[in-house]
Amino acid sequence: MDKLIITGSGPIDGEIRISGSKNSALPILAATLLADGPMHICNMPHLNDITTMLALLRCMGVEITIDEKMCVEIDPNSIKEFTAPYELVKTMRASILVLGPLLARHGMANVSFPGGCAIGSRPVDIHLRGLEAMGAEIDVDGGYIRAKVGKRLKGAHIFMDTVTVGGTENLLMAAVLAEGKTVLENAAREPEVVDLANCLVAMGANIEGIGSDTLTIYGVERLAGCTYSVMPDRIETGTYLTAAAASRGRVKLKDTCEGILESVLLKLEEAGAHISTGKDWIELDMKGNRPRAVNLRTAPYPAFPTDMQAQFTAMNAIAEGTGAVTETIFENRLIQVNELNRMGANISLEGNTAIITGVERLKGAPVMATDLRASASLVIAGMVADGETIVDRIYHIDRGYECIEEKLQLLGASIRRVPG
Repeated sequence: MDKLIITGSGPIDGEIRISGSKNSALPILAATLLADGPMHICNMPHLNDITTMLALLRCMGVEITIDEKMCVEIDPNSIKEFTAPYELVKTMRASILVLGPLLARHGMANVSFPGGCAIGSRPVDIHLRGLEAMGAEIDVDGGYIRAKVGKRLKGAHIFMDTVTVGGTENLLMAAVLAEGKTVLENAAREPEVVDLANCLVAMGANIEGIGSDTLTIYGVERLAGCTYSVMPDRIETGTYLTAAAASRGRVKLKDTCEGILESVLLKLEEAGAHISTGKDWIELDMKGNRPRAVNLRTAPYPAFPTDMQAQFTAMNAIAEGTGAVTETIFENRLIQVNELNRMGANISLEGNTAIITGVERLKGAPVMATDLRASASLVIAGMVADGETIVDRIYHIDRGYECIEEKLQLLGASIRRVPG
């Protein structure tokens, strides 16, 4: 099992390119199952989760070719199986996203209950209730969701009692080929949901209200293949900006945009960062200053994203003052706190809130990654610690960050990967 060895150093400084969004690419890959012709998806990140989703499509018989620029051509007409097996689904929660497209296009789907990061309960009952409202027959048996529909799914009015990104995406993909009108109320508004909807529209879907919490979908008979480029990864963008802020450094990120993470940029400015932006770039400069502690509370978009909470916890650990970080989305998502405290951080937990009193420097230590974003927080902590930090179980970080050590090396960080 690979490890990252990080030697704490001074401010990072430089320019890097941001990869395509993992959380956008995964549902878009699932959406290719809806097309009746070849799909070309560009700007795909080279990540373990993407590899897993492509393997899942291949095990269904879907023909896939990938060029040297990670542009993927997918022929959904070659599909032969309608099962997403446990062996693949157990490693990645996003596998559940094939359920809606398979039902909508082929009238059947057998999908194992999903896995992924151990950050709390994320039930799929909203997905299932919505599909049942659209006429699907669903049976849960032996760890599998077995779903079928007679001819076509029927449009329905669906109110989701909890804002769910995956539920919104699954029901949106099911609705685009359903008969009649579907209304999804209390829909997730995340940029990745918008990106999926824009891809579906490029395929010929009829969707109103994109970007709002009410999506109205008029089902069409068929969707065509198209070429679509995945949006930049806003969480990767935010992670490198936060790493620069924690290290008192400067970074310019290319192939990204400010509109997808406004809440994060506001908090970084509150921490003392000087931020400038252009059409496809963001620059952050701390002017050599230590960040100021910030208070934040995670909530669904457009509020502060849960996927950036761990990184800000690490920044607060070495900031001036005391900051409170409250996690409202997942109940186990402050688990990086124990590892940060092992590095000399001063963090106490009060329910779902971490009270963080900044220290001047952390101390290098062996630490263990527990989930994808907690891994990123430990890397940031290692960069601003005295001595050597060894981050174990980094397969978590490989699920969501493309070439993280290479990109940080370009910014001047002392980080290397070693076999476990």
